[in-house]
Amino acid sequence: MPGSRLTFEAIGTVWTIELFDEIPAGNAAMLERSVRSRIEKFDKTYSRFRDDSMVTLMAREAGRYRLPDDAATLLDVYHKLYQTTDGQLTPLIGQTLADAGYDAAYSFKPGAVTAPPKWEDVLEYDHPHLIVKQAALLDFGAAGKGYLADIIAGIIQHNGRHNFCINAGGDFVYRTTSSRTLKIGLEHPTDPDMVIGVAKIHNQSLCGSSGSRRTWDKYHHIINPHTLTSPRDIAAVWVTAENGLIADGVATALFFVSPAKLRLQFAFEYAIVRSDMSLQYSPRFPAEFFTEPTGGRDQQG
Repeated sequence: MPGSRLTFEAIGTVWTIELFDEIPAGNAAMLERSVRSRIEKFDKTYSRFRDDSMVTLMAREAGRYRLPDDAATLLDVYHKLYQTTDGQLTPLIGQTLADAGYDAAYSFKPGAVTAPPKWEDVLEYDHPHLIVKQAALLDFGAAGKGYLADIIAGIIQHNGRHNFCINAGGDFVYRTTSSRTLKIGLEHPTDPDMVIGVAKIHNQSLCGSSGSRRTWDKYHHIINPHTLTSPRDIAAVWVTAENGLIADGVATALFFVSPAKLRLQFAFEYAIVRSDMSLQYSPRFPAEFFTEPTGGRDQQG
């Protein structure tokens, strides 16, 4: 199928955008500039890894900060995730991650780790402003990349392209006007050269999370603020949902709470590989698995 592919690095990962419709070279270049500009704006707002971001300024100074207009969607989902996980998924985990070694310098040298403050003690969102009552280092890694992929999808559609796939470091947003499904290999949690199954999505998003992707000392990129440890009972999670924000956020939240609890707030399908390599997945998770050692389809959804 004629089209074009954009590949670049941004926010610490590799992005690949495949446009399945033919597009003139000049239009493709303009679209790429728009995409890169929007990613830069997002990064300069939400990144805790750059000195000039709004989030880094919040870590130095309490105050009233004006967020982009589309921040309301992100903050609303984060607040729902915070409440549904009893505070275990929180944007206030930034300093805890940094103290554990996942800092702006990527030192991965753990220091003294302390629990983050409660949302209600620090944050108040009054659209379009975020009121930070005391200086705090925020982290939007649990769902931010999926949401950024949604934003980029909107830019592509605004430019008249409706058949495309965004792969943001393994987080997928697929949109099409055809009946064509997109096949995605599900990487084995302990062997990146193997897949344990193939998912097929259609006008959906698929996001995954694995504790083996970024691990050091006794931690990985997810830390429970209650126990100050990284969850070890789950090896990998994949989630499909209508958009990247929900898929990405729920994929992280499943390290803390059950699918049933999250389904009270969100619509999604999932697959979970436990640390013993057992597999659990919802009835409508759109994948074929090559092996199913134990566990299997979750009849409770």
